[in-house]
Amino acid sequence: MSIRYSCAPSALGMLLAAASGRGIVHLAMGDDEDVLVRACHARYPDAVKVTGAADLTQALDVLCRYIEQPTSFAGNLPVLGTLDIQGTAFQKRVWAALREIPRGETRSYAQIARRIGQPSAYRAVAGACAANPLALVIPCHRVIRADGGLSGFGWGVQRKQALLQREGARIPALSQ
Repeated sequence: MSIRYSCAPSALGMLLAAASGRGIVHLAMGDDEDVLVRACHARYPDAVKVTGAADLTQALDVLCRYIEQPTSFAGNLPVLGTLDIQGTAFQKRVWAALREIPRGETRSYAQIARRIGQPSAYRAVAGACAANPLALVIPCHRVIRADGGLSGFGWGVQRKQALLQREGARIPALSQ
Protein backbone atom coordinates (compact mmCIF):
# COMPACT_ATOMS: atom_id res chain seq x y z
CA MET A 1 0.00 0.00 0.00
CA SER A 2 1.34 3.42 -0.93
CA ILE A 3 1.08 5.92 1.94
CA ARG A 4 1.94 9.61 1.82
CA TYR A 5 1.97 11.92 4.81
CA SER A 6 2.38 15.54 5.81
CA CYS A 7 2.75 17.42 9.11
CA ALA A 8 1.65 20.77 10.49
CA PRO A 9 1.86 22.59 13.83
CA SER A 10 -1.31 23.09 15.88
CA ALA A 11 -2.29 24.63 19.21
CA LEU A 12 -1.84 21.19 20.84
CA GLY A 13 1.41 20.19 19.16
CA MET A 14 2.34 18.70 15.82
CA LEU A 15 -0.23 16.95 13.65
CA LEU A 16 0.47 14.24 11.10
CA ALA A 17 -1.98 13.19 8.38
CA ALA A 18 -1.33 10.12 6.23
CA ALA A 19 -3.36 8.87 3.27
CA SER A 20 -3.55 5.87 0.99
CA GLY A 21 -4.92 6.00 -2.53
CA ARG A 22 -8.36 5.38 -0.98
CA GLY A 23 -8.33 8.09 1.69
CA ILE A 24 -6.96 9.22 5.03
CA VAL A 25 -5.64 6.27 7.08
CA HIS A 26 -3.84 7.94 9.96
CA LEU A 27 -4.08 11.16 11.98
CA ALA A 28 -1.82 11.67 14.98
CA MET A 29 -0.78 14.37 17.45
CA GLY A 30 2.44 14.78 19.36
CA ASP A 31 5.17 17.04 20.64
CA ASP A 32 7.80 16.09 18.09
CA GLU A 33 7.42 15.76 14.33
CA ASP A 34 10.25 13.22 14.13
CA VAL A 35 8.49 10.96 16.66
CA LEU A 36 5.24 11.18 14.66
CA VAL A 37 7.07 10.40 11.43
CA ARG A 38 8.88 7.41 12.98
CA ALA A 39 5.54 6.06 14.26
CA CYS A 40 4.03 6.52 10.81
CA HIS A 41 6.95 4.64 9.23
CA ALA A 42 6.61 1.87 11.84
CA ARG A 43 2.97 1.44 10.86
CA TYR A 44 3.53 2.07 7.13
CA PRO A 45 7.20 1.29 6.35
CA ASP A 46 7.03 2.62 2.79
CA ALA A 47 5.34 5.92 3.69
CA VAL A 48 6.60 8.91 1.73
CA LYS A 49 6.51 12.52 2.92
CA VAL A 50 4.71 14.93 0.62
CA THR A 51 4.13 18.65 0.79
CA GLY A 52 1.32 20.56 -0.81
CA ALA A 53 -0.96 17.54 -1.30
CA ALA A 54 -4.41 19.18 -1.37
CA ASP A 55 -6.20 16.44 0.59
CA LEU A 56 -3.59 16.32 3.36
CA THR A 57 -3.25 20.11 3.53
CA GLN A 58 -7.03 20.46 3.78
CA ALA A 59 -7.27 17.76 6.45
CA LEU A 60 -4.52 19.37 8.53
CA ASP A 61 -6.10 22.83 8.14
CA VAL A 62 -9.50 21.54 9.34
CA LEU A 63 -7.89 19.70 12.27
CA CYS A 64 -5.98 22.83 13.32
CA ARG A 65 -9.15 24.95 13.15
CA TYR A 66 -11.06 22.31 15.12
CA ILE A 67 -8.39 22.16 17.82
CA GLU A 68 -8.34 25.96 18.07
CA GLN A 69 -12.10 26.37 18.37
CA PRO A 70 -14.22 23.20 18.18
CA THR A 71 -17.39 25.03 19.18
CA SER A 72 -17.22 27.05 15.96
CA PHE A 73 -18.14 23.88 14.05
CA ALA A 74 -21.84 23.10 13.66
CA GLY A 75 -21.39 19.63 15.14
CA ASN A 76 -18.61 17.12 15.41
CA LEU A 77 -15.51 17.39 13.30
CA PRO A 78 -16.63 17.06 9.69
CA VAL A 79 -15.33 14.13 7.70
CA LEU A 80 -12.03 15.09 6.13
CA GLY A 81 -12.74 13.72 2.69
CA THR A 82 -12.61 9.98 2.23
CA LEU A 83 -11.41 7.90 5.16
CA ASP A 84 -9.65 4.57 4.71
CA ILE A 85 -10.39 3.18 8.19
CA GLN A 86 -8.37 0.03 8.82
CA GLY A 87 -9.14 -2.18 11.80
CA THR A 88 -10.91 -5.31 12.94
CA ALA A 89 -14.68 -5.63 12.76
CA PHE A 90 -14.86 -5.09 16.55
CA GLN A 91 -12.66 -1.99 16.40
CA LYS A 92 -14.76 -0.54 13.59
CA ARG A 93 -17.95 -1.04 15.66
CA VAL A 94 -16.34 0.73 18.62
CA TRP A 95 -15.04 3.54 16.42
CA ALA A 96 -18.49 4.00 14.84
CA ALA A 97 -19.99 4.30 18.34
CA LEU A 98 -17.35 6.88 19.30
CA ARG A 99 -18.23 8.98 16.27
CA GLU A 100 -21.81 9.15 17.59
CA ILE A 101 -20.75 10.88 20.83
CA PRO A 102 -21.72 14.54 20.47
CA ARG A 103 -19.09 17.21 20.94
CA GLY A 104 -19.03 18.37 24.56
CA GLU A 105 -20.16 14.99 25.89
CA THR A 106 -18.31 11.95 27.18
CA ARG A 107 -19.07 8.25 27.61
CA SER A 108 -17.45 5.56 29.71
CA TYR A 109 -15.81 2.49 28.26
CA ALA A 110 -18.66 0.43 29.76
CA GLN A 111 -21.27 2.65 28.10
CA ILE A 112 -19.60 2.13 24.73
CA ALA A 113 -19.46 -1.64 25.35
CA ARG A 114 -23.20 -1.63 26.07
CA ARG A 115 -23.84 0.57 23.01
CA ILE A 116 -22.24 -2.00 20.70
CA GLY A 117 -24.12 -4.87 22.35
CA GLN A 118 -21.17 -6.35 24.27
CA PRO A 119 -21.61 -5.08 27.85
CA SER A 120 -18.72 -7.10 29.30
CA ALA A 121 -16.23 -5.97 26.64
CA TYR A 122 -15.27 -2.64 28.25
CA ARG A 123 -11.57 -3.59 28.34
CA ALA A 124 -11.69 -4.52 24.67
CA VAL A 125 -13.33 -1.14 24.05
CA ALA A 126 -10.35 0.48 25.79
CA GLY A 127 -8.06 -1.53 23.51
CA ALA A 128 -9.96 -0.34 20.43
CA CYS A 129 -9.62 3.24 21.66
CA ALA A 130 -5.88 2.72 22.09
CA ALA A 131 -5.64 1.37 18.53
CA ASN A 132 -7.50 4.36 17.05
CA PRO A 133 -5.60 5.45 13.93
CA LEU A 134 -7.59 8.66 13.35
CA ALA A 135 -7.15 11.24 16.11
CA LEU A 136 -10.12 13.60 16.47
CA VAL A 137 -12.09 12.05 13.58
CA ILE A 138 -12.68 9.03 15.80
CA PRO A 139 -13.05 10.96 19.06
CA CYS A 140 -11.60 8.49 21.55
CA HIS A 141 -10.73 11.50 23.71
CA ARG A 142 -14.45 11.54 24.65
CA VAL A 143 -14.20 8.19 26.44
CA ILE A 144 -13.49 8.39 30.15
CA ARG A 145 -13.41 6.03 33.13
CA ALA A 146 -16.67 5.03 34.78
CA ASP A 147 -15.75 7.21 37.79
CA GLY A 148 -15.50 10.24 35.49
CA GLY A 149 -11.72 10.38 35.56
CA LEU A 150 -9.47 10.74 32.57
CA SER A 151 -7.40 7.76 31.57
CA GLY A 152 -4.98 6.85 28.82
CA PHE A 153 -4.97 8.66 25.51
CA GLY A 154 -2.49 7.75 22.80
CA TRP A 155 -1.62 11.38 22.27
CA GLY A 156 -1.33 12.28 25.98
CA VAL A 157 -3.84 12.73 28.79
CA GLN A 158 -3.12 16.48 28.89
CA ARG A 159 -4.20 16.74 25.25
CA LYS A 160 -7.30 14.70 26.07
CA GLN A 161 -8.16 17.13 28.86
CA ALA A 162 -7.49 20.16 26.64
CA LEU A 163 -9.64 18.77 23.82
CA LEU A 164 -12.52 18.03 26.17
CA GLN A 165 -12.28 21.47 27.75
CA ARG A 166 -12.22 23.14 24.33
CA GLU A 167 -15.28 21.11 23.32
CA GLY A 168 -17.12 22.27 26.45
CA ALA A 169 -17.25 18.93 28.27
CA ARG A 170 -17.42 18.92 32.07
CA ILE A 171 -14.47 16.92 33.32
CA PRO A 172 -12.51 16.70 36.56
CA ALA A 173 -9.10 18.33 36.76
CA LEU A 174 -6.09 16.10 36.26
CA SER A 175 -4.34 15.20 39.49
CA GLN A 176 -0.75 16.36 39.61
